[in-house]
Amino acid sequence: MTERQSWATAPDGVRLAVFEWGVPAPDRPTVVLVHGYPDTHAVWRPIARLLAEDHHVVAYDVRGAGASDKPRRTAAYTLAKLEADLGAVLDAAAPADRPVHLVAHDWGSIQTWESVTGTALQGRIASFTSVSGPCLDHVGHWFRSKLRHPTPRGLVQLTRQQLHSWYIGWFHLPLLPPLLWRTALAKSWPALLEAVEGVPRGEASPTLPTDAVRGMLLYRANMLPRLSRPRQRPTDVPVQLVVPQKDLYVTPALAGQAPRPFVPHLWQRQLRAGHWAPLTHEGVLARWVREFVAHVDGGPAAPGLERAQVRDAAAQAQRPEFASTLVVVTGAGSGIGRATALAFAERGANVVAADVDGGSAARTAELASLFGPQAYPYAVDVSDAAAMEAFAKEVQAAHGVPDVVVNNAGIGLGGAFLDHTTADWERVLGVNLMGVVHGCRLFGEQMKQRGEGGHLVNIASAAAYLPSRTLSAYASSKSAVLMLSECLRGELAGEGIGVSAVCPGFVNTNIAGSTRYAGATAEEQARYAANAQRAYRRRNFPPERVADAVLRAVREDRPVVPVAAEARIGLALSRYAPGLLRRIARRDLTPR
Repeated sequence: MTERQSWATAPDGVRLAVFEWGVPAPDRPTVVLVHGYPDTHAVWRPIARLLAEDHHVVAYDVRGAGASDKPRRTAAYTLAKLEADLGAVLDAAAPADRPVHLVAHDWGSIQTWESVTGTALQGRIASFTSVSGPCLDHVGHWFRSKLRHPTPRGLVQLTRQQLHSWYIGWFHLPLLPPLLWRTALAKSWPALLEAVEGVPRGEASPTLPTDAVRGMLLYRANMLPRLSRPRQRPTDVPVQLVVPQKDLYVTPALAGQAPRPFVPHLWQRQLRAGHWAPLTHEGVLARWVREFVAHVDGGPAAPGLERAQVRDAAAQAQRPEFASTLVVVTGAGSGIGRATALAFAERGANVVAADVDGGSAARTAELASLFGPQAYPYAVDVSDAAAMEAFAKEVQAAHGVPDVVVNNAGIGLGGAFLDHTTADWERVLGVNLMGVVHGCRLFGEQMKQRGEGGHLVNIASAAAYLPSRTLSAYASSKSAVLMLSECLRGELAGEGIGVSAVCPGFVNTNIAGSTRYAGATAEEQARYAANAQRAYRRRNFPPERVADAVLRAVREDRPVVPVAAEARIGLALSRYAPGLLRRIARRDLTPR
Protein backbone atom coordinates (compact mmCIF):
# COMPACT_ATOMS: atom_id res chain seq x y z
CA MET A 1 0.00 0.00 0.00
CA THR A 2 1.51 3.31 -1.12
CA GLU A 3 2.31 5.89 1.55
CA ARG A 4 1.55 9.48 0.50
CA GLN A 5 2.91 12.59 2.21
CA SER A 6 1.40 16.04 2.46
CA TRP A 7 1.50 18.95 4.91
CA ALA A 8 -0.79 20.62 7.41
CA THR A 9 -0.18 23.95 9.10
CA ALA A 10 -1.12 24.55 12.73
CA PRO A 11 -2.66 27.89 13.82
CA ASP A 12 0.71 29.04 15.21
CA GLY A 13 2.46 28.31 11.92
CA VAL A 14 4.07 24.95 12.80
CA ARG A 15 4.17 22.68 9.73
CA LEU A 16 3.15 19.06 10.29
CA ALA A 17 4.11 16.16 8.03
CA VAL A 18 1.00 14.13 7.19
CA PHE A 19 0.98 10.60 5.76
CA GLU A 20 -1.93 8.67 4.20
CA TRP A 21 -2.72 5.14 3.10
CA GLY A 22 -5.81 4.31 1.09
CA VAL A 23 -8.34 6.89 -0.09
CA PRO A 24 -11.48 8.34 1.54
CA ALA A 25 -14.71 6.69 0.43
CA PRO A 26 -18.20 6.25 1.88
CA ASP A 27 -17.45 2.62 2.72
CA ARG A 28 -13.92 3.33 4.06
CA PRO A 29 -13.90 4.93 7.51
CA THR A 30 -11.03 7.32 8.23
CA VAL A 31 -8.68 6.26 11.02
CA VAL A 32 -6.19 8.81 12.36
CA LEU A 33 -3.10 7.43 14.14
CA VAL A 34 -1.17 9.57 16.64
CA HIS A 35 2.28 8.44 17.78
CA GLY A 36 4.03 8.88 21.11
CA TYR A 37 7.48 9.66 22.48
CA PRO A 38 10.17 9.38 21.13
CA ASP A 39 8.57 7.91 18.00
CA THR A 40 7.48 9.27 14.64
CA HIS A 41 4.54 8.25 12.47
CA ALA A 42 6.68 5.26 11.40
CA VAL A 43 5.70 3.41 14.57
CA TRP A 44 2.23 3.03 13.02
CA ARG A 45 3.30 1.79 9.57
CA PRO A 46 2.68 -1.94 10.23
CA ILE A 47 -0.83 -1.25 11.56
CA ALA A 48 -1.58 1.42 8.95
CA ARG A 49 -0.86 -1.01 6.14
CA LEU A 50 -3.14 -3.63 7.67
CA LEU A 51 -5.99 -1.16 8.22
CA ALA A 52 -5.60 0.40 4.78
CA GLU A 53 -7.06 -2.72 3.21
CA ASP A 54 -10.52 -1.36 4.05
CA HIS A 55 -9.93 2.03 5.73
CA HIS A 56 -8.57 5.44 4.86
CA VAL A 57 -5.62 5.82 7.24
CA VAL A 58 -3.95 9.07 8.27
CA ALA A 59 -0.89 9.53 10.49
CA TYR A 60 1.35 12.50 11.15
CA ASP A 61 4.59 13.45 12.85
CA VAL A 62 3.60 15.45 15.90
CA ARG A 63 5.34 18.77 16.43
CA GLY A 64 8.90 18.22 17.56
CA ALA A 65 9.21 14.85 15.82
CA GLY A 66 10.16 13.42 12.44
CA ALA A 67 9.68 15.71 9.46
CA SER A 68 7.44 18.16 11.31
CA ASP A 69 8.70 21.48 12.66
CA LYS A 70 10.47 21.43 16.02
CA PRO A 71 9.74 24.53 18.10
CA ARG A 72 12.33 25.25 20.79
CA ARG A 73 10.12 26.89 23.43
CA THR A 74 8.44 24.79 26.10
CA ALA A 75 5.23 26.81 25.72
CA ALA A 76 4.88 25.48 22.16
CA TYR A 77 4.17 21.97 23.46
CA THR A 78 1.11 22.48 25.65
CA LEU A 79 -1.86 20.18 25.20
CA ALA A 80 -3.85 23.09 23.74
CA LYS A 81 -1.27 23.47 20.97
CA LEU A 82 -1.29 19.72 20.31
CA GLU A 83 -5.09 19.72 20.10
CA ALA A 84 -4.92 22.48 17.52
CA ASP A 85 -2.41 20.39 15.57
CA LEU A 86 -4.86 17.51 15.37
CA GLY A 87 -7.54 19.88 14.13
CA ALA A 88 -5.20 21.11 11.38
CA VAL A 89 -4.46 17.51 10.33
CA LEU A 90 -8.17 16.72 10.15
CA ASP A 91 -8.79 19.84 8.06
CA ALA A 92 -6.02 18.81 5.68
CA ALA A 93 -6.53 15.07 5.30
CA ALA A 94 -9.88 13.89 6.71
CA PRO A 95 -13.29 14.07 5.02
CA ALA A 96 -15.26 17.06 6.25
CA ASP A 97 -18.60 15.25 6.17
CA ARG A 98 -17.78 12.30 8.45
CA PRO A 99 -16.19 12.05 11.91
CA VAL A 100 -12.92 10.13 12.19
CA HIS A 101 -11.77 7.31 14.44
CA LEU A 102 -8.73 8.22 16.50
CA VAL A 103 -6.09 5.68 17.56
CA ALA A 104 -3.18 6.80 19.71
CA HIS A 105 -0.26 5.44 21.70
CA ASP A 106 1.79 6.78 24.62
CA TRP A 107 2.10 10.60 24.42
CA GLY A 108 -0.01 10.53 21.29
CA SER A 109 -2.77 9.11 23.44
CA ILE A 110 -2.21 11.63 26.23
CA GLN A 111 -2.55 14.55 23.80
CA THR A 112 -5.51 12.97 22.00
CA TRP A 113 -7.46 12.71 25.26
CA GLU A 114 -7.41 16.54 25.21
CA SER A 115 -9.45 16.51 22.01
CA VAL A 116 -11.66 13.60 23.02
CA THR A 117 -12.64 15.26 26.31
CA GLY A 118 -12.71 18.83 24.94
CA THR A 119 -15.07 20.82 22.74
CA ALA A 120 -12.77 22.21 20.04
CA LEU A 121 -13.20 19.12 17.84
CA GLN A 122 -16.68 18.15 19.01
CA GLY A 123 -18.59 16.29 16.32
CA ARG A 124 -15.44 15.40 14.41
CA ILE A 125 -14.46 12.35 16.50
CA ALA A 126 -16.43 9.11 16.15
CA SER A 127 -14.33 6.95 18.49
CA PHE A 128 -11.01 6.78 20.31
CA THR A 129 -8.73 3.78 20.85
CA SER A 130 -6.13 4.56 23.50
CA VAL A 131 -2.99 2.47 24.04
CA SER A 132 -0.69 3.18 27.02
CA GLY A 133 -1.51 6.85 27.38
CA PRO A 134 -3.99 8.09 30.01
CA CYS A 135 -5.57 11.53 30.20
CA LEU A 136 -3.43 13.63 32.56
CA ASP A 137 -6.51 15.12 34.23
CA HIS A 138 -7.90 11.63 34.84
CA VAL A 139 -4.54 10.64 36.31
CA GLY A 140 -4.59 13.64 38.63
CA HIS A 141 -8.03 12.68 39.95
CA TRP A 142 -6.90 9.06 40.29
CA PHE A 143 -3.93 10.04 42.44
CA ARG A 144 -6.11 12.29 44.59
CA SER A 145 -8.75 9.61 45.13
CA LYS A 146 -6.10 7.13 46.29
CA LEU A 147 -4.76 9.66 48.80
CA ARG A 148 -8.15 10.94 50.03
CA HIS A 149 -9.53 7.44 50.60
CA PRO A 150 -6.42 5.36 51.34
CA THR A 151 -6.59 1.58 51.35
CA PRO A 152 -3.64 -0.84 51.44
CA ARG A 153 -4.35 -1.93 47.88
CA GLY A 154 -4.76 1.62 46.66
CA LEU A 155 -1.54 2.78 48.26
CA VAL A 156 0.33 -0.16 46.72
CA GLN A 157 -1.06 0.78 43.29
CA LEU A 158 -0.07 4.40 43.85
CA THR A 159 3.46 3.49 44.92
CA ARG A 160 3.90 1.09 42.04
CA GLN A 161 2.88 3.73 39.50
CA GLN A 162 5.24 6.28 41.04
CA LEU A 163 8.08 3.80 40.69
CA HIS A 164 7.12 3.16 37.08
CA SER A 165 7.08 6.93 36.42
CA TRP A 166 10.67 7.60 37.55
CA TYR A 167 11.69 8.90 34.14
CA ILE A 168 9.29 11.86 34.31
CA GLY A 169 11.35 13.49 37.02
CA TRP A 170 14.53 12.70 35.09
CA PHE A 171 13.15 14.47 32.00
CA HIS A 172 12.75 17.65 34.05
CA LEU A 173 16.49 17.79 34.80
CA PRO A 174 18.64 20.24 32.81
CA LEU A 175 21.56 19.28 30.57
CA LEU A 176 22.02 15.58 31.43
CA PRO A 177 18.95 14.03 29.71
CA PRO A 178 19.49 15.94 26.43
CA LEU A 179 23.20 15.11 26.49
CA LEU A 180 22.51 11.41 27.02
CA TRP A 181 19.96 11.32 24.20
CA ARG A 182 22.26 13.06 21.76
CA THR A 183 25.08 10.61 22.46
CA ALA A 184 24.78 7.03 23.65
CA LEU A 185 21.02 6.59 24.12
CA ALA A 186 19.93 7.48 20.59
CA LYS A 187 22.46 5.10 19.06
CA SER A 188 21.48 2.20 21.32
CA TRP A 189 17.71 2.79 21.19
CA PRO A 190 16.83 -0.07 18.76
CA ALA A 191 18.93 -2.51 20.80
CA LEU A 192 17.29 -1.35 24.04
CA LEU A 193 13.80 -1.81 22.59
CA GLU A 194 14.72 -5.29 21.43
CA ALA A 195 16.23 -6.30 24.78
CA VAL A 196 13.60 -4.78 27.06
CA GLU A 197 10.41 -4.83 24.98
CA GLY A 198 11.00 -7.58 22.43
CA VAL A 199 10.65 -5.13 19.54
CA PRO A 200 12.31 -6.48 16.37
CA ARG A 201 15.47 -4.48 15.87
CA GLY A 202 15.42 -1.92 13.09
CA GLU A 203 17.23 1.25 12.18
CA ALA A 204 16.81 4.24 14.49
CA SER A 205 15.15 7.27 12.93
CA PRO A 206 17.79 9.78 11.78
CA THR A 207 15.84 12.47 13.62
CA LEU A 208 15.72 10.49 16.91
CA PRO A 209 18.29 12.56 18.87
CA THR A 210 16.42 15.81 18.15
CA ASP A 211 13.00 14.18 18.48
CA ALA A 212 13.87 12.83 21.93
CA VAL A 213 15.23 16.17 23.17
CA ARG A 214 12.32 18.23 21.84
CA GLY A 215 9.85 15.61 23.02
CA MET A 216 10.94 16.09 26.62
CA LEU A 217 9.26 19.50 26.41
CA LEU A 218 5.93 17.62 26.31
CA TYR A 219 6.59 16.51 29.88
CA ARG A 220 7.83 19.90 31.04
CA ALA A 221 4.92 21.80 29.51
CA ASN A 222 2.10 19.59 30.77
CA MET A 223 2.86 17.12 33.55
CA LEU A 224 3.05 19.28 36.66
CA PRO A 225 0.30 21.77 35.68
CA ARG A 226 -2.23 19.05 34.83
CA LEU A 227 -1.44 16.60 37.62
CA SER A 228 -1.42 19.28 40.32
CA ARG A 229 -4.64 20.99 39.13
CA PRO A 230 -6.70 18.35 37.32
CA ARG A 231 -9.88 19.43 35.55
CA GLN A 232 -13.12 17.53 35.14
CA ARG A 233 -12.80 15.95 31.68
CA PRO A 234 -15.78 13.75 30.80
CA THR A 235 -16.54 12.58 27.27
CA ASP A 236 -19.40 10.96 25.40
CA VAL A 237 -17.05 9.65 22.70
CA PRO A 238 -16.88 5.82 22.69
CA VAL A 239 -13.45 4.82 23.99
CA GLN A 240 -11.65 1.52 23.54
CA LEU A 241 -8.94 1.26 26.17
CA VAL A 242 -6.11 -1.17 25.38
CA VAL A 243 -4.20 -2.00 28.57
CA PRO A 244 -0.83 -3.72 28.00
CA GLN A 245 -0.24 -5.98 30.98
CA LYS A 246 3.57 -5.77 30.82
CA ASP A 247 3.83 -2.00 30.43
CA LEU A 248 6.95 -0.69 32.19
CA TYR A 249 5.65 2.88 32.37
CA VAL A 250 1.87 2.88 32.77
CA THR A 251 0.63 0.29 35.25
CA PRO A 252 -2.56 -1.64 34.41
CA ALA A 253 -4.17 -0.24 37.58
CA LEU A 254 -3.74 3.37 36.44
CA ALA A 255 -4.55 2.70 32.79
CA GLY A 256 -7.70 0.74 33.62
CA GLN A 257 -9.07 2.71 36.55
CA ALA A 258 -8.35 6.39 35.82
CA PRO A 259 -10.79 6.90 32.89
CA ARG A 260 -13.78 5.06 34.34
CA PRO A 261 -15.53 7.92 36.18
CA PHE A 262 -15.34 10.12 33.09
CA VAL A 263 -16.11 7.76 30.17
CA PRO A 264 -19.61 6.25 30.15
CA HIS A 265 -19.08 4.46 26.82
CA LEU A 266 -15.96 2.44 27.60
CA TRP A 267 -14.50 -0.83 26.37
CA GLN A 268 -11.40 -2.18 28.10
CA ARG A 269 -9.21 -4.88 26.55
CA GLN A 270 -6.24 -6.56 28.19
CA LEU A 271 -3.21 -7.15 25.97
CA ARG A 272 -0.29 -9.37 27.00
CA ALA A 273 2.28 -6.96 25.68
CA GLY A 274 4.80 -4.37 26.73
CA HIS A 275 4.65 -0.63 26.19
CA TRP A 276 5.50 -0.68 22.47
CA ALA A 277 2.53 -2.87 21.53
CA PRO A 278 2.13 -1.23 18.07
CA LEU A 279 5.47 -2.76 17.10
CA THR A 280 5.05 -6.17 18.75
CA HIS A 281 1.31 -6.91 18.39
CA GLU A 282 0.36 -5.03 15.24
CA GLY A 283 -1.99 -7.78 14.01
CA VAL A 284 -3.97 -7.86 17.25
CA LEU A 285 -4.23 -4.07 17.52
CA ALA A 286 -5.27 -3.72 13.88
CA ARG A 287 -8.02 -6.28 14.39
CA TRP A 288 -9.23 -4.62 17.59
CA VAL A 289 -9.33 -1.22 15.90
CA ARG A 290 -11.21 -2.69 12.97
CA GLU A 291 -13.75 -4.35 15.30
CA PHE A 292 -14.27 -1.18 17.31
CA VAL A 293 -14.63 1.07 14.28
CA ALA A 294 -17.14 -1.29 12.70
CA HIS A 295 -19.19 -1.45 15.91
CA VAL A 296 -19.22 2.30 16.48
CA ASP A 297 -20.29 2.74 12.86
CA GLY A 298 -23.32 0.52 13.51
CA GLY A 299 -22.14 -3.06 13.13
CA PRO A 300 -22.60 -5.85 15.69
CA ALA A 301 -19.99 -6.18 18.41
CA ALA A 302 -17.44 -8.96 17.97
CA PRO A 303 -17.51 -11.41 20.91
CA GLY A 304 -14.23 -10.10 22.34
CA LEU A 305 -15.45 -6.52 22.11
CA GLU A 306 -18.79 -7.48 23.66
CA ARG A 307 -16.98 -8.96 26.68
CA ALA A 308 -14.75 -5.90 26.94
CA GLN A 309 -17.58 -3.42 27.40
CA VAL A 310 -17.49 -1.81 30.84
CA ARG A 311 -20.96 -1.89 32.38
CA ASP A 312 -22.34 -0.58 35.63
CA ALA A 313 -22.65 -3.00 38.54
CA ALA A 314 -26.38 -3.60 38.02
CA ALA A 315 -26.04 -4.38 34.33
CA GLN A 316 -23.02 -6.59 34.92
CA ALA A 317 -24.86 -8.54 37.64
CA GLN A 318 -27.67 -9.38 35.19
CA ARG A 319 -25.28 -10.53 32.49
CA PRO A 320 -24.61 -14.29 32.35
CA GLU A 321 -21.17 -15.24 33.59
CA PHE A 322 -19.95 -16.67 30.27
CA ALA A 323 -21.94 -14.49 27.89
CA SER A 324 -20.26 -13.91 24.51
CA THR A 325 -17.87 -16.77 25.27
CA LEU A 326 -17.20 -19.63 22.85
CA VAL A 327 -16.53 -22.98 24.54
CA VAL A 328 -15.35 -26.13 22.76
CA VAL A 329 -15.95 -29.44 24.57
CA THR A 330 -14.66 -32.74 23.20
CA GLY A 331 -16.26 -36.01 24.24
CA ALA A 332 -19.42 -33.93 24.68
CA GLY A 333 -21.82 -36.69 23.67
CA SER A 334 -22.34 -38.01 27.20
CA GLY A 335 -21.13 -38.01 30.79
CA ILE A 336 -18.73 -35.31 31.93
CA GLY A 337 -18.54 -33.79 28.45
CA ARG A 338 -22.29 -33.33 28.11
CA ALA A 339 -22.64 -32.04 31.67
CA THR A 340 -19.84 -29.54 31.06
CA ALA A 341 -21.33 -28.33 27.77
CA LEU A 342 -24.71 -27.80 29.42
CA ALA A 343 -23.16 -26.03 32.43
CA PHE A 344 -21.42 -23.50 30.17
CA ALA A 345 -24.54 -23.05 28.05
CA GLU A 346 -26.65 -22.43 31.15
CA ARG A 347 -24.27 -19.56 32.03
CA GLY A 348 -24.53 -17.89 28.64
CA ALA A 349 -21.77 -19.50 26.57
CA ASN A 350 -21.97 -20.54 22.94
CA VAL A 351 -20.95 -24.20 22.88
CA VAL A 352 -19.25 -26.37 20.28
CA ALA A 353 -20.11 -29.96 21.24
CA ALA A 354 -17.70 -32.43 19.63
CA ASP A 355 -17.83 -36.20 19.89
CA VAL A 356 -16.79 -39.23 17.86
CA ASP A 357 -20.52 -40.09 17.83
CA GLY A 358 -22.15 -37.37 15.73
CA GLY A 359 -25.64 -38.23 16.91
CA SER A 360 -24.70 -37.86 20.57
CA ALA A 361 -22.97 -34.55 19.83
CA ALA A 362 -26.12 -33.32 18.08
CA ARG A 363 -28.24 -34.25 21.10
CA THR A 364 -25.93 -32.37 23.44
CA ALA A 365 -26.03 -29.31 21.17
CA GLU A 366 -29.83 -29.53 21.07
CA LEU A 367 -30.03 -29.60 24.87
CA ALA A 368 -27.49 -26.78 25.22
CA SER A 369 -29.45 -24.58 22.82
CA LEU A 370 -32.46 -24.77 25.11
CA PHE A 371 -30.64 -22.39 27.46
CA GLY A 372 -30.66 -19.68 24.79
CA PRO A 373 -27.22 -19.34 23.17
CA GLN A 374 -26.63 -21.33 20.02
CA ALA A 375 -24.74 -24.62 20.29
CA TYR A 376 -23.04 -26.43 17.41
CA PRO A 377 -22.44 -30.21 17.03
CA TYR A 378 -19.39 -31.73 15.37
CA ALA A 379 -18.35 -35.32 14.81
CA VAL A 380 -14.59 -35.79 15.24
CA ASP A 381 -12.16 -38.46 16.41
CA VAL A 382 -9.71 -36.60 18.65
CA SER A 383 -6.99 -39.21 18.04
CA ASP A 384 -6.97 -38.40 14.32
CA ALA A 385 -4.49 -35.55 13.82
CA ALA A 386 -5.77 -34.62 10.35
CA ALA A 387 -9.40 -34.65 11.52
CA MET A 388 -8.53 -32.42 14.47
CA GLU A 389 -6.68 -30.00 12.17
CA ALA A 390 -9.77 -29.73 9.99
CA PHE A 391 -12.04 -29.42 13.02
CA ALA A 392 -10.01 -26.57 14.55
CA LYS A 393 -9.94 -24.67 11.26
CA GLU A 394 -13.67 -25.14 10.74
CA VAL A 395 -14.50 -23.92 14.25
CA GLN A 396 -12.37 -20.82 13.78
CA ALA A 397 -13.85 -20.05 10.36
CA ALA A 398 -17.46 -20.61 11.40
CA HIS A 399 -17.52 -19.38 15.00
CA GLY A 400 -14.22 -17.68 15.79
CA VAL A 401 -11.42 -18.55 18.19
CA PRO A 402 -12.64 -20.41 21.29
CA ASP A 403 -12.25 -18.74 24.68
CA VAL A 404 -12.36 -22.05 26.55
CA VAL A 405 -11.47 -25.53 25.31
CA VAL A 406 -12.29 -28.57 27.44
CA ASN A 407 -10.31 -31.59 26.24
CA ASN A 408 -12.53 -34.23 27.78
CA ALA A 409 -12.69 -37.12 25.30
CA GLY A 410 -11.28 -40.28 26.82
CA ILE A 411 -11.56 -44.06 26.95
CA GLY A 412 -10.90 -46.62 29.65
CA LEU A 413 -8.57 -49.62 29.48
CA GLY A 414 -7.83 -52.07 32.30
CA GLY A 415 -6.05 -55.35 32.77
CA ALA A 416 -2.52 -56.59 33.35
CA PHE A 417 0.32 -54.80 31.58
CA LEU A 418 1.60 -57.98 29.96
CA ASP A 419 -1.82 -58.57 28.40
CA HIS A 420 -1.79 -55.16 26.66
CA THR A 421 -1.01 -55.26 22.95
CA THR A 422 0.71 -52.52 20.99
CA ALA A 423 -2.67 -51.68 19.48
CA ASP A 424 -4.12 -51.28 23.00
CA TRP A 425 -1.43 -48.75 23.87
CA GLU A 426 -1.82 -46.88 20.60
CA ARG A 427 -5.55 -46.60 21.05
CA VAL A 428 -5.58 -45.41 24.67
CA LEU A 429 -2.70 -42.98 24.16
CA GLY A 430 -4.22 -41.80 20.88
CA VAL A 431 -7.46 -40.74 22.54
CA ASN A 432 -6.49 -39.92 26.12
CA LEU A 433 -3.15 -38.22 25.48
CA MET A 434 -2.84 -37.28 21.81
CA GLY A 435 -6.44 -36.08 21.74
CA VAL A 436 -5.49 -33.60 24.48
CA VAL A 437 -2.26 -32.73 22.67
CA HIS A 438 -4.14 -31.96 19.47
CA GLY A 439 -6.73 -29.84 21.26
CA CYS A 440 -4.13 -27.86 23.20
CA ARG A 441 -1.81 -27.36 20.24
CA LEU A 442 -4.40 -26.32 17.67
CA PHE A 443 -6.68 -24.18 19.80
CA GLY A 444 -3.83 -22.91 21.98
CA GLU A 445 -2.15 -21.52 18.87
CA GLN A 446 -5.39 -19.82 17.84
CA MET A 447 -5.70 -18.24 21.29
CA LYS A 448 -2.11 -17.04 21.21
CA GLN A 449 -2.49 -15.46 17.78
CA ARG A 450 -5.73 -13.76 18.79
CA GLY A 451 -4.00 -12.11 21.75
CA GLU A 452 -6.98 -12.10 24.10
CA GLY A 453 -6.00 -15.02 26.31
CA GLY A 454 -8.22 -18.03 26.95
CA HIS A 455 -8.31 -21.22 28.96
CA LEU A 456 -7.50 -24.87 28.25
CA VAL A 457 -9.04 -27.47 30.55
CA ASN A 458 -7.70 -31.01 30.28
CA ILE A 459 -9.66 -33.81 31.93
CA ALA A 460 -7.10 -36.06 33.59
CA SER A 461 -7.97 -38.51 36.37
CA ALA A 462 -7.12 -39.43 39.93
CA ALA A 463 -5.37 -42.36 38.23
CA ALA A 464 -2.77 -39.79 37.15
CA TYR A 465 -1.25 -39.98 40.63
CA LEU A 466 -2.76 -43.22 42.01
CA PRO A 467 -0.75 -46.19 40.65
CA SER A 468 -2.56 -49.47 40.05
CA ARG A 469 -1.38 -52.80 38.65
CA THR A 470 -4.59 -53.01 36.62
CA LEU A 471 -4.47 -49.52 35.00
CA SER A 472 -0.96 -49.24 33.56
CA ALA A 473 -1.98 -47.84 30.17
CA TYR A 474 -4.89 -45.71 31.36
CA ALA A 475 -2.99 -44.27 34.33
CA SER A 476 0.05 -43.56 32.16
CA SER A 477 -2.07 -41.64 29.66
CA LYS A 478 -3.72 -39.56 32.40
CA SER A 479 -0.45 -38.95 34.20
CA ALA A 480 0.92 -37.61 30.93
CA VAL A 481 -2.11 -35.32 30.60
CA LEU A 482 -1.47 -33.96 34.09
CA MET A 483 2.20 -33.23 33.38
CA LEU A 484 1.40 -31.81 29.95
CA SER A 485 -1.03 -29.40 31.62
CA GLU A 486 1.57 -28.29 34.14
CA CYS A 487 4.16 -27.71 31.41
CA LEU A 488 1.72 -25.82 29.20
CA ARG A 489 0.60 -23.68 32.10
CA GLY A 490 4.15 -22.41 32.48
CA GLU A 491 4.60 -21.85 28.75
CA LEU A 492 1.31 -20.08 28.06
CA ALA A 493 1.03 -17.95 31.21
CA GLY A 494 2.72 -15.04 29.45
CA GLU A 495 0.04 -15.17 26.75
CA GLY A 496 -2.81 -14.89 29.25
CA ILE A 497 -3.88 -18.49 28.54
CA GLY A 498 -4.71 -20.52 31.62
CA VAL A 499 -4.29 -24.29 31.70
CA SER A 500 -6.02 -26.55 34.21
CA ALA A 501 -5.99 -30.29 34.81
CA VAL A 502 -9.20 -31.66 36.32
CA CYS A 503 -9.00 -35.03 38.09
CA PRO A 504 -12.56 -36.27 38.66
CA GLY A 505 -12.36 -39.57 40.60
CA PHE A 506 -15.07 -42.26 40.36
CA VAL A 507 -17.86 -40.56 38.40
CA ASN A 508 -21.12 -42.22 37.42
CA THR A 509 -20.77 -42.14 33.63
CA ASN A 510 -20.81 -44.71 30.86
CA ILE A 511 -17.00 -45.07 30.93
CA ALA A 512 -17.46 -47.80 33.55
CA GLY A 513 -19.41 -49.89 31.11
CA SER A 514 -17.33 -49.06 28.04
CA THR A 515 -13.90 -49.75 29.59
CA ARG A 516 -12.12 -52.68 27.94
CA TYR A 517 -9.99 -55.15 29.90
CA ALA A 518 -6.93 -56.45 28.12
CA GLY A 519 -6.68 -60.24 28.02
CA ALA A 520 -10.32 -60.76 29.08
CA THR A 521 -12.67 -63.11 27.25
CA ALA A 522 -15.98 -61.80 25.97
CA GLU A 523 -17.76 -63.36 28.96
CA GLU A 524 -15.28 -61.83 31.42
CA GLN A 525 -15.51 -58.47 29.66
CA ALA A 526 -19.29 -58.40 30.08
CA ARG A 527 -19.07 -59.39 33.77
CA TYR A 528 -16.38 -56.81 34.55
CA ALA A 529 -18.40 -54.07 32.85
CA ALA A 530 -21.57 -54.94 34.74
CA ASN A 531 -19.75 -55.05 38.09
CA ALA A 532 -18.01 -51.74 37.40
CA GLN A 533 -21.26 -50.05 36.45
CA ARG A 534 -22.88 -51.35 39.63
CA ALA A 535 -20.03 -50.00 41.74
CA TYR A 536 -20.12 -46.58 40.06
CA ARG A 537 -23.90 -46.38 40.53
CA ARG A 538 -23.48 -47.11 44.21
CA ARG A 539 -20.82 -44.39 44.44
CA ASN A 540 -23.30 -42.14 42.57
CA PHE A 541 -21.01 -39.18 42.04
CA PRO A 542 -22.72 -37.25 39.20
CA PRO A 543 -20.90 -35.73 36.21
CA GLU A 544 -22.53 -32.39 36.99
CA ARG A 545 -20.19 -32.09 39.99
CA VAL A 546 -17.22 -32.41 37.65
CA ALA A 547 -18.75 -29.80 35.33
CA ASP A 548 -18.95 -27.41 38.29
CA ALA A 549 -15.28 -28.08 38.96
CA VAL A 550 -14.42 -27.30 35.32
CA LEU A 551 -16.19 -23.96 35.58
CA ARG A 552 -14.39 -23.26 38.84
CA ALA A 553 -11.06 -24.09 37.21
CA VAL A 554 -11.74 -21.53 34.47
CA ARG A 555 -13.17 -18.94 36.82
CA GLU A 556 -10.31 -19.12 39.31
CA ASP A 557 -7.54 -20.22 36.89
CA ARG A 558 -6.70 -23.22 39.07
CA PRO A 559 -3.82 -25.47 37.96
CA VAL A 560 -4.96 -28.87 39.33
CA VAL A 561 -8.51 -29.60 40.46
CA PRO A 562 -9.19 -32.93 42.20
CA VAL A 563 -12.95 -33.31 42.37
CA ALA A 564 -14.37 -36.30 44.27
CA ALA A 565 -13.20 -37.15 47.80
CA GLU A 566 -11.07 -40.06 46.60
CA ALA A 567 -9.33 -37.75 44.12
CA ARG A 568 -8.56 -35.16 46.81
CA ILE A 569 -7.40 -37.78 49.33
CA GLY A 570 -5.35 -39.56 46.69
CA LEU A 571 -3.59 -36.34 45.71
CA ALA A 572 -2.66 -35.69 49.34
CA LEU A 573 -1.38 -39.27 49.77
CA SER A 574 0.68 -39.02 46.58
CA ARG A 575 2.52 -36.09 48.11
CA TYR A 576 2.85 -37.19 51.72
CA ALA A 577 2.54 -41.01 51.72
CA PRO A 578 3.68 -42.38 48.33
CA GLY A 579 4.87 -45.60 49.93
CA LEU A 580 1.34 -46.39 51.09
CA LEU A 581 0.03 -45.87 47.55
CA ARG A 582 2.66 -48.22 46.18
CA ARG A 583 1.50 -50.95 48.52
CA ILE A 584 -2.13 -50.36 47.55
CA ALA A 585 -1.10 -50.50 43.88
CA ARG A 586 -0.26 -54.20 44.29
CA ARG A 587 -3.93 -55.06 44.76
CA ASP A 588 -5.86 -56.38 41.80
CA LEU A 589 -8.80 -53.97 41.39
CA THR A 590 -10.37 -55.71 38.42
CA PRO A 591 -14.18 -55.65 39.04
CA ARG A 592 -14.60 -59.42 39.10
